[in-house]
Amino acid sequence: MNAPAATVIHSARLVTHRGETADAWVRFEDDRVAATGTGDGWRAQPADEVVDASGRTLTPGFIDLHCHGAGGFAFDIAEDHAIEAALAVHRRHGTTRSVLSLVTAALSDLTARLEAIARVAKADPLVLGSHAEGPFIDDEFRGAHDPRLLIRADAEAIEAVLEAADGTLRQLTIAPEHPGALEAIERLTAEGVRAAVGHTGADLETARTAFDRGASILTHAFNGMRGIHHRAPGPVVAAISSDHVTLEVINDGVHVHPEVVSMAFSSAPGRIALITDAMAAAGAADGDYILGSLAVVVRHGVARLKDGDAIAGSTLLLDEALRRAVEAGIPLPDAVGALTIVPARTLGLDDELGTLEPGYAADAVLLDVELRPESVWAAGEKLR
Repeated sequence: MNAPAATVIHSARLVTHRGETADAWVRFEDDRVAATGTGDGWRAQPADEVVDASGRTLTPGFIDLHCHGAGGFAFDIAEDHAIEAALAVHRRHGTTRSVLSLVTAALSDLTARLEAIARVAKADPLVLGSHAEGPFIDDEFRGAHDPRLLIRADAEAIEAVLEAADGTLRQLTIAPEHPGALEAIERLTAEGVRAAVGHTGADLETARTAFDRGASILTHAFNGMRGIHHRAPGPVVAAISSDHVTLEVINDGVHVHPEVVSMAFSSAPGRIALITDAMAAAGAADGDYILGSLAVVVRHGVARLKDGDAIAGSTLLLDEALRRAVEAGIPLPDAVGALTIVPARTLGLDDELGTLEPGYAADAVLLDVELRPESVWAAGEKLR
């Protein structure tokens, strides 16, 4: 990446998880934030490029923990051009760092795809690694995953996944009620992989046990799991009551009602990560698509399986998730935090990503009055 040696963005309304700062400025030097301040202090900062924000909103770059594709391309294609084309769509909408998610596949296909993402991640610092959303999930709660390819998380399968990812596996979704799952959670956690409870029939106690054994994410909360019942609280309540657990939320107006989104933010403050779970149709036209091995039809921006009508990912982009959160009554700093510091903290990267402070990555999004991205920087390079 060929970033300018120094960039100054001034006269901004800076919004991070910590709050809002008026008339703020930020200086990037190469791929890092070099200095910040307010007022006219920016004038003394040497810069190759100066951007006048004119009071518009500046936030840290968005981080997507869970995304399957965009622009007509899915990460399962496992080819560099497809990955690059899909990421380009998300980057235009403010996502500066991404975890690339893969749906259920035969183990040999999954490992080949993990190897491809590992190659890309080692060449592109904006790709944080991979997320295997299957095949270690429950059949009843599989959603848009091929039931013929689901398997148990035995030691051999887990080792194959870890070896293929070569240190780039960030997250793995697992149904903890199945044989071998709890042992797999412990093995993954020992390797620094975030084990995620999801696509599961687990009850409260089983989910709580998984979190006690090291699982630290709830995959797209409320979807692919038992809901909250007053006599059977289920995995959502287990996640809310476990302080180390991040709850992913797909805030597209389809997967989760806005009132439930608001409830989640209130119940687990600082632990909601807004994700896209976007499939290939994000940023593309309605029509017919393939998700993994399953046929999907997208109408009016809603993706569903042709066979069974289950929701099949989303067409969401993170800037829309931000706007919807604000419309649901979430304070802007909390909504921004759910796109920035929370996912960074979830991955153990909050010492370098997720905010705009000296020493952090020079990832930023300049938003207009409608919270739509006008400019995007990643590692100091202007992407839009």
